[in-house]
Amino acid sequence: MASGRLVPVPDRRARIAVSALFLTNGAVFANLLPRFPEIKTDLALTNAVYGAVVAAFAAGALVAGLAAGVIVRRFGSGRAAVVSTVVLAALILVAGLAGSPVLLAGALFLGGACDAVTDVAQNAHGLRVQQRYGRSIINGLHAVWAAGAILGGLMGAGAIALGIDRGAHLSISAALFSAVALTAYPFLLPGPDGAERGPHRRGAGRRAGAMVYAVLAALVAMAIAGAVIEDAGSTWATLYMRDDVGAPGAVAVLGYVALMGAMFIGRLTGDRLVDRFGERTVTFTGGLVIAVGMGVALAFPSVPGTVAGFAAVGLGVATLVPAAMHGADQLPGLRAGTGLTAVAWLMRVGFVASPPVVGLLADAAGLRAGLLLVPAAGLLVAVLACIPGVLGGSGAASGTGRRPRW
Repeated sequence: MASGRLVPVPDRRARIAVSALFLTNGAVFANLLPRFPEIKTDLALTNAVYGAVVAAFAAGALVAGLAAGVIVRRFGSGRAAVVSTVVLAALILVAGLAGSPVLLAGALFLGGACDAVTDVAQNAHGLRVQQRYGRSIINGLHAVWAAGAILGGLMGAGAIALGIDRGAHLSISAALFSAVALTAYPFLLPGPDGAERGPHRRGAGRRAGAMVYAVLAALVAMAIAGAVIEDAGSTWATLYMRDDVGAPGAVAVLGYVALMGAMFIGRLTGDRLVDRFGERTVTFTGGLVIAVGMGVALAFPSVPGTVAGFAAVGLGVATLVPAAMHGADQLPGLRAGTGLTAVAWLMRVGFVASPPVVGLLADAAGLRAGLLLVPAAGLLVAVLACIPGVLGGSGAASGTGRRPRW
């Protein structure tokens, strides 16, 4: 049911199709991650060079991020998502077969640029489908992305365990997920992006005022905080548990596992919570859960307490970025995709900046002090969620995109 009516079959098919795009986007790059150690060894990379080369993916996404909105408006979100997925899959294969650091960095840079386009396009199309449903589905789509990332990682680990050559493994991955994306394309929504929104939401005849840009800035800050929170957990959780909490190597990884598992659960249940309580309430509560959960874990360090703290982080951050993307996409007076592009692009600043910032704090005062950035970011999210107009209010209004008329 959607807003008291049956969901038409084409809309249900479009939801499945865009879910397939989220799945492929999570899985394609994740297939390469387990291969990074052997690539580092094969190319005889030092730690410094390896870090710089791998960072090329994020750099490419950051550089190309602004172009994503233009591409989506020019070619449509569905076509842009599918084409960029296929090109990304091919570039990941090139990266896996690269015979030099320069070629590897170049392939990852271009792959990151494609990923930026895919990110904006699939979220734009997912929000179109959400508008047709009349209720929130975006968190479920991001849960599918997380499932795709897990699937890709397992494929890579399985290929290594079975002794499958890197080229063969990544060729199979590229062919499989390109086929999934191409198969999904005919079932995506037809017509131009923004067709589901009324003239007011499209901003027809209106120009965005200062208030709109102020709200957009708050949403960007919220997304950057979410990126910092996610990255701090994924980059530092295992190291912190091993070196500061004293967990054995096999147990230390449970911090990251707890974060990702709780995030997946939070995204599965997030749409119902948003429809019931509204984006503002869910995001505000999530920020407090992050701040309190991680704050207590850092104040009273122990293995089970730290695992629970990272689980709280994953649960609290689960709906944060989807909420910021949805809010930005609904801002009046902006062209279709502009707000979403700004959030999707600038939140990558958090992913690029978080590791060195936490590292500098850790070198100066210890990793425990560096990770205080996580509860601080959680508090910032809670404060931003309280600003009028930043997020939808209560109930289904958040899912259907009703917003203040500035």
